[in-house]
Amino acid sequence: MFKVSELVKRDFINVVDGRRLGPVKDMHIDEKGTVVALVLGGGKRYLGLFRLGRDQVIPWEQIRKIGVDAVLVEVAPQERLG
Repeated sequence: MFKVSELVKRDFINVVDGRRLGPVKDMHIDEKGTVVALVLGGGKRYLGLFRLGRDQVIPWEQIRKIGVDAVLVEVAPQERLG
């Protein structure tokens, strides 16, 4: 068991290409209180302050492993672009 606040501290890594994804920005929760998706902040930082790019929604089913330092997700490259 872990706290949602702990997810913010972890790196999100795509197991398909090894790319580091953005930090947790938001969560989608259904009416039963179950997490159905995480929203990751997209893009690179501009001037160290602002993020450029789109946010990325990661369905909970695509999360493969939650570790101490990182969360492994499986996102196809074409899904990241759209």
